Amino acid sequence: MRIADLEREESSGEHQESTASILLRARDGDGAARETLAGRYLPVLRRWAHGRLPRAARDLVDTDDLVQSAVAKALLRLDSFEPRGEGAFLAYLRQILLNKVRDHARRAKRRPQHEALNEELHADSRSPLEEAIGRESLDRYESALNQLTDTQKQAVILRLELGFRYREIAEAIGSPTPSAARFLVARGLAHLSRIMRENDEGK
Repeated sequence: MRIADLEREESSGEHQESTASILLRARDGDGAARETLAGRYLPVLRRWAHGRLPRAARDLVDTDDLVQSAVAKALLRLDSFEPRGEGAFLAYLRQILLNKVRDHARRAKRRPQHEALNEELHADSRSPLEEAIGRESLDRYESALNQLTDTQKQAVILRLELGFRYREIAEAIGSPTPSAARFLVARGLAHLSRIMRENDEGK
């Protein structure tokens, strides 16, 4: 379920519990709260993982299994998670999943194969996102992304990587209006572009 779907439920009169509230219950050992968190974020993370996992790595692991593993790991580490707004938990999940994607991508490259298959593996070693912007650009993007403020980083990730609309972003990060979320994304992208440009000039 996407946040847009959650917004429709709210507009129809059904109250949608905040992620922060669910996290508190989950930390206290509420199993239903943990299931709610998983149900809220699994669909979004599946879409994100599909764009990040190289095709060759998908031979080693099912994308759904990878996403479920990342969510399970996050739920086991709730005591060490510090919530900083509604979008913080999604950013936390993304980082855990990103680490898992990178691990499996490295394993895919190391997998022994016949020469013909090695060529195929090399050709399929890029994720859809890497194919769109390039491996080097993706590394530069990740480096610059980590230099943004937490709120800017969340907003940029939600917009660029997860395809959230501004209404959804506003809901996720606690922005007062979609226009405010749009402005935050624009500021984040401008900052991101400047950091990447400065990093290039410093080489």
